[in-house]
Amino acid sequence: MPSASTAGTIDIGGDLTVNRFGFGAMRITGPGIWGPPNNRDAAIATLRQAVAEDVNFIDTADSYGPDVSEELIAEALYPYPDDLVIATKAGMYRTGPDDGEADGFWPKDGRPEHIIEACEASLRKLRLEQIPLYQFHKTDPKIPFEETMGAFVQLKEQGKLQHVGLSNVTEEQIRVAQRMVPIVSVQNRYNIDDRTSETIVDLCEQEQMVFIPWAPILSSDDSPAVRAIAERHSATPRQVALAWLLGRSPATLPIAGTGDPTHLDDNLAAVDVHLDQTEIATLTRLGGR
Repeated sequence: MPSASTAGTIDIGGDLTVNRFGFGAMRITGPGIWGPPNNRDAAIATLRQAVAEDVNFIDTADSYGPDVSEELIAEALYPYPDDLVIATKAGMYRTGPDDGEADGFWPKDGRPEHIIEACEASLRKLRLEQIPLYQFHKTDPKIPFEETMGAFVQLKEQGKLQHVGLSNVTEEQIRVAQRMVPIVSVQNRYNIDDRTSETIVDLCEQEQMVFIPWAPILSSDDSPAVRAIAERHSATPRQVALAWLLGRSPATLPIAGTGDPTHLDDNLAAVDVHLDQTEIATLTRLGGR
């Protein structure tokens, strides 16, 4: 049985220590990230198996379902293990399955009153008195960034969240937020193929923030270099892509997600793929091709 503890640990905000291979809870919802899963029992089993295999960081959002992911986490895992850290997000809403805009993101709502309402709702759905890590999902171009972040500051001062994180942000936005409240994590799209957040990874490493890569795998299976390294380790290309994220920087916390227990084990087996520095460098160079 694979164990997330094999990946080592990482500190979030200086006081939350988790194993360095988490679980992304977007895929436990229905098709198009909408509604309940087709196989509810499998989704519940996947969450429980993740915790049994030492995953103690679960990332979700109120927009996953919407609401479904947070509700399933509570149904499957409450009362929570003492070491489990649940991170959730606010700032997007849903209108239907696979809804969104041309850039692939769902509609945004960064109004401070929405963030406050969303936090209260997430506390209820997750059955928490305080959210360990609350993240701004994506900037709303209609609302000044500082106004939205002001809601996170207020919620932190009220004790409703322990730490603040950001998602889908630029370095400039990180700097603005840091002037208002300590930022402990950044969650941006990042994988072997998509390297637009390369400098953000380095920034997180330098400033003791955790970098949480979403879409950690993408199309890396198509690379001959990835396939060759996978064959050398008797692993799959997906496992190599995840192992590379662990090797790329000590600040990374991968959160591969699934709604299937077997797929969970396939992902988690990446912690046993030990890439050497030459292989990590080879895979890192692919981002510039």
